[in-house]
Amino acid sequence: MKTHNHQHQTGIWNVYLLVSLTLLFVSGGLYAQKVWTLEDCIKQALENNIRIKQSKLDVSSGEVNMLQSKLDLLPSLNASASHSYGWGRSIDLATYKYVDQQTQQSYFNISSDVTLFNGFQKMNTMKQRRAEYLAARYNSDKVSNDIALAVAGYYLQILFSQELVTNSQSQLEITAQQVERTRKLVEAGTLAKGSLLEIQAQLANEEVNLVQAKNQLNLSYLDLLQLLELSSDNEIRIDVPSLRLPETPSLLPVQSIYNTALGLMPEIKSAEYYTESSRRALAVAKGSRSPSLGLQGGFGTNYSDQILDITSGDVNPFDDQVRDNKSTTLAIRLSIPIFNGYQVNSYINRSKINLENASYNLDLARNTLRKNIESAYTDALAAYASYSARQKSLSSLRESFKYTEEKFNVGMVNAIDYNVAKNQLSRAESDLLSGKYDYIFKLKILDFYLGRTISLQDLTQN
Repeated sequence: MKTHNHQHQTGIWNVYLLVSLTLLFVSGGLYAQKVWTLEDCIKQALENNIRIKQSKLDVSSGEVNMLQSKLDLLPSLNASASHSYGWGRSIDLATYKYVDQQTQQSYFNISSDVTLFNGFQKMNTMKQRRAEYLAARYNSDKVSNDIALAVAGYYLQILFSQELVTNSQSQLEITAQQVERTRKLVEAGTLAKGSLLEIQAQLANEEVNLVQAKNQLNLSYLDLLQLLELSSDNEIRIDVPSLRLPETPSLLPVQSIYNTALGLMPEIKSAEYYTESSRRALAVAKGSRSPSLGLQGGFGTNYSDQILDITSGDVNPFDDQVRDNKSTTLAIRLSIPIFNGYQVNSYINRSKINLENASYNLDLARNTLRKNIESAYTDALAAYASYSARQKSLSSLRESFKYTEEKFNVGMVNAIDYNVAKNQLSRAESDLLSGKYDYIFKLKILDFYLGRTISLQDLTQN
């Protein structure tokens, strides 16, 4: 019977282990099976990137501070109670008589305090905290935007690296075929053996180029994985859209893009709210010069074992003493600052400096935005011009290499000239790819400043 139970438990354990391993392999392969679009990558980064999570914590902290500043407008309410024992000669605070024996006293109190006026410091503090909260929220949006742009850059780098690998593989296959043709020509006596050695050296160089291109592709994937907060064990596969570049760039004027971006970019909003926060901080500091007016109220009672009944000589009951010893206070508090070692003046002067610095930061944010847009605009035009020129250059080099290859095959051109022409063609193809994706990225940056979603859908061929 024990053996049967043991076998039964072992069977259950094996099934559990098999199911666990199956789930592990299935979950581990989800990333590999999924084809990641640019939108998928951006969504993954926005949900998991640590910098974004930290910026959201700043927003939560600002929200707590804003709520607290509102609650500070409410009156305070506090209660206290104590019970004490005494030995030896002491004054009983309930009877105000000296006694020389063991005593017991209980005290109960409830009090409230409200500020009626303090130079509007609390109101301005509330507005300051609200501005800080909004500034933190827009700063978090800026972090998200920066991450999204970085993801787009890495995504395009992968597309570029993949095409580079494909071109390197194609060049390697062409050279390998040329090695075979050259070997036959050498064996037939049409070419010297040195030509074969030159082509074989070219083949070795292109094998190195292919290895380097694959390594660059792996590094590009690693950069993207790290930005998505995924470990290098996740072998993701990105979507490779068929991109169609516009024949001529259709760009809005720089000033129009800048005017639109001013109302959209979170770094501008953040700088504006930080300026508003500094302005409110100055108002709080100036309020320190104002008299403050407050209202205080309290209710208390006590009990002592030294309070005796006159007729019986016994200690008055607890309930009777608590009822009979009640006291109520109401006080108006007025505080007028006269001299505090110039602390208020220093506070105000520091707040003025902070406000001026915040204003400079706002101007700096606007200037930086303008410079970035102007640079992106100029870069986009330059990238388009470079891409167009490289297209023409590549077309000419392809024709030139075709003639050079034909001449080499009949012995009219040596292997060195053939390799030079082939290397020029390979570089031109790489330069065209680089220009293509550089142009696409510059267009996406300008779309970003116009508030458009970062996507490749508008460049995808139907």
